[in-house]
This record gives sequence, C-alpha cells and structure tokens, in this order.
Amino acid sequence: MPAAGTLPFGRLDGRRSFVSGGAQGIGAAIVRSFAAAGADVVIGDIDLAAAVALADEVGATAAQLDVGDAGMVREIISQHGPFDILVNNAGVDQHAFFTDTVPEDWAKLLAVNLISVLACTHAVLPSMQAAGFGRIINITSEAARLGSKGGAVYSAAKGGAIAFTRSIARENARYGITANAIAPGPIRTPMLEQAVVKGGEKILRAMTDATLLRRLGEPGEVAAAVLFLASDQAGYITGETLGVSGGMGLGG
Repeated sequence: MPAAGTLPFGRLDGRRSFVSGGAQGIGAAIVRSFAAAGADVVIGDIDLAAAVALADEVGATAAQLDVGDAGMVREIISQHGPFDILVNNAGVDQHAFFTDTVPEDWAKLLAVNLISVLACTHAVLPSMQAAGFGRIINITSEAARLGSKGGAVYSAAKGGAIAFTRSIARENARYGITANAIAPGPIRTPMLEQAVVKGGEKILRAMTDATLLRRLGEPGEVAAAVLFLASDQAGYITGETLGVSGGMGLGG
C-alpha cells in the first residue's frame, strides 16, 4: 500500500473495473472518470448500442448485460474478468404509490436494484479474494435512508443494498477487499428526467428544495466520489455509505 501522497489522487492505473448500467447517466460519468484515471473498464449495460458508443469514446469494452439475469451476469463477468473494481450502478425506478403497484412491479425493481447487486458481487468475489484485493462500490440512493413518497419498493431495494454492502465489508476485510456505498440525491440523469415528465415540475422543485444546496447534482459529482472510493487513497474506508446529495434530508 503506497503512502499517502506518493501517487496522484484517484489514479487507477492497471486496475480492471466493471461498471453495471454504465452506458448513460451516473454510470457513464463513472466510466469516463475511471478511463481517465487509467483503469481498464468494461461497461455492462442492457443498451448495447449506447455501451459501444461510450466504449469507443473512452477506449473501454462494451458488453450487453441484463443485470436481472443472474446467469448472464456470471457469464459476462467470467468472460471479461477477473476484476479489481466492481461498481454496481444499474438501477430502475417507478413513481407510484405502493397501493398502485403490483407484484410484477416489485419483482422488476428488486431484480435490478438489489438482486443484481448480489449477482455481480457474487460473481467477482472469488477472484478478488484470491488476489487479496478488491473494491466494491454500490450506487444506492438517499431514498434508502430517508424513504420516498411514491418510491417505496425502490427505497426498500436500495436500503437492502446498503445493508448488503456492510455485510460484504465485514466478510471480506480479511481478503483486502473494501465495500462501500454511495447514496446520491437528485442527480440530473435520464431517470430523473423521466420522473419529471411523469410528475411535472413540482417534483423537480420538491427534489431541489429537499437539498441544502438547492440544486440538482451532476453525474460527475457522483463519479468523483466513486473514483475516490476505488482508489488506493480510500484503502482504509469500508462498510460506509457516502451521501452525494447536497445535504438532502438535513433540513434547513
């Protein structure tokens, strides 16, 4: 482990990383930051065309991946691995009161937001344990800690991802593997834009007003936090959840 200050902050030279849902939004910002930091990046995304376009832009590798299919997750990670860094970023939301949802909705939300985290982590851990090194970073949400009106199942899934992160940190510290979570607030992404289209500008105002900084975050601001947790400088941080949310939930 290099001493503090012996490397430029956030360099990932020689590290092989996998980013699920990496073709757009926060995931694309993470891919760009990792590639700029010298990492070898594999983008796993259900939208292969978008993943290929981004891969061509930054010199990464694209792989079509349905994160809700655990068998496909194992196949893709086995084909492109082993990996030093895993970022479980893929996510999907649904804006509806719980009583207006049905079990099929729950299954999709849990599959993408929670089960995929389990599947990707399960697939990368054996090689990380053998190597004695690993960084696992799970993109959750402040909704996991604060709850979300109109997003009960999403919040539950993201809360589960936080609890899972802590458990993986406990189980794998002896292997030199860290596991941390990032909890974004309202970030300017296609998923947020879809919510605004469905719910109107009042949703956007409510999200903005819920932050102390009174603005939306940018994908690059989340990517910067992920890059830090993936770097050698964050080697003594594990089991934590870092909010990147403009002070969301603190009042004021």
